[in-house]
Amino acid sequence: MAVATAVGSGPVRKRVVILGGGFGGINAVTGLGKLPVDVTLVDRRNHYLFQPLLYQVALAVLSPADIAQPIRALVRNHPNVDVLMDEAVGFDVAQRRVHLKTGVELEYDYLIVATGSTHSYFGKDEWAKLAPGLKTVEDATEIRRRVLLAFELAERQMMETGTHPALNFVIIGGGPTGVELAGAISDIARLYMARDFRHIDPSMAKVLILEGGPNILTAYPTDLQQKAIEQLAELGVMVRTGAHVSDVQPGYVMVGEERIDAVVTLWAAGVQASPLGKMLGAETDRRGAVIVDGHLNPPGHPEIFICGDLAHFEQDGKQVPGVAQPAMQMGTYAAKRIGRLVAAASGSDGSGKDKEFRYFDKGDMATIGRKAAVAKIEWPFKAHWSGFPAWMTWLVVHIFFLIGFRNRLAVFRQWAWTYLTFKDGARLITGSQELPGWNAQEEHTGVLPTKPLDMSSPKT
Repeated sequence: MAVATAVGSGPVRKRVVILGGGFGGINAVTGLGKLPVDVTLVDRRNHYLFQPLLYQVALAVLSPADIAQPIRALVRNHPNVDVLMDEAVGFDVAQRRVHLKTGVELEYDYLIVATGSTHSYFGKDEWAKLAPGLKTVEDATEIRRRVLLAFELAERQMMETGTHPALNFVIIGGGPTGVELAGAISDIARLYMARDFRHIDPSMAKVLILEGGPNILTAYPTDLQQKAIEQLAELGVMVRTGAHVSDVQPGYVMVGEERIDAVVTLWAAGVQASPLGKMLGAETDRRGAVIVDGHLNPPGHPEIFICGDLAHFEQDGKQVPGVAQPAMQMGTYAAKRIGRLVAAASGSDGSGKDKEFRYFDKGDMATIGRKAAVAKIEWPFKAHWSGFPAWMTWLVVHIFFLIGFRNRLAVFRQWAWTYLTFKDGARLITGSQELPGWNAQEEHTGVLPTKPLDMSSPKT
């Protein structure tokens, strides 16, 4: 295998390898770009993605370019940073080397692993093709294809036969992603496409959230959970809690012995940490997240830092959630910590001054639909908001955190246009024109019934 060493000339500088160009990795590289170290950032994609807005790409409000930025563009002002479009597949922790998929080995003095998480189908990986989750741009465009195609196929079949399958959309999982997808599907069906079809009524589409636990949005206070259910009901979204999905098939899902027909099934029920955590040989939790100490290090490895979803970090007796805020703060902390360690090694500073990482919780927000959201505010004051005030707060905060002025301007313009005109600018269907379970001859399904989903007695 080829071994890549530090770039640059002159005195040998410390080498830092960062795996992952998400929130943790990009915030780490921003801090390290100002330090006398050589940095190599590795990601299998060439772009940084603002994941909190990914569902808006999935539901045709925004285009992928509005929430993504080339990694090389972000680091162009840091000459000590190299970018490799590659993928880590293993480690030699004793020799301090990272094995890449292309066969290259990267040597490091310090390693930051911020490769995030992926979908968890709880051992039923065959469900992935039938119920896509939402983590990448590819996931978002596939969900967009399926949702928009369902309406197009219904229109075509209505013209050909005078009937069509019920437009039932089922989301498995009642966390923030599930709630956001459900509200957005309802919005585009009722508001943005209501007058675009001649033979079907998109507003008759039914959206159902299936949540296995007793509540949706479990990370939120009880009052906001109830507000979310009320706002979803106003959008026509049905919520069923205590609904454990036992099977997913083309065109339907099973909850126990009950069959629920679905033209589109989406997955928002669970995540698991990147497999790189276990490859480090460190202790992990049941999700595969690496258990770290106060400096974000696996025990016994002060040269390795774990950030974001991949880190199991506990504060005040509770695990810090795997969302954007902690990942950003962890990346920034890791960069500062490495800076102090490098300074200490050169005799110009002492790492003993370093405080342990502490997550500063500013609150959580989840959007539900147009003018509908819930927000738990922790800073600069404590408050629980819902409805339009929460939605406006969510909008401003998310635009503020978008990287790059062009992205902020594009998103604001698109949102304003969508809000005022009820027109979407990204309703593009690409790829296959088939949906699992739509055709009568597909295995396991037969003809989907035209009877709408029973919404008369929602269980919340």
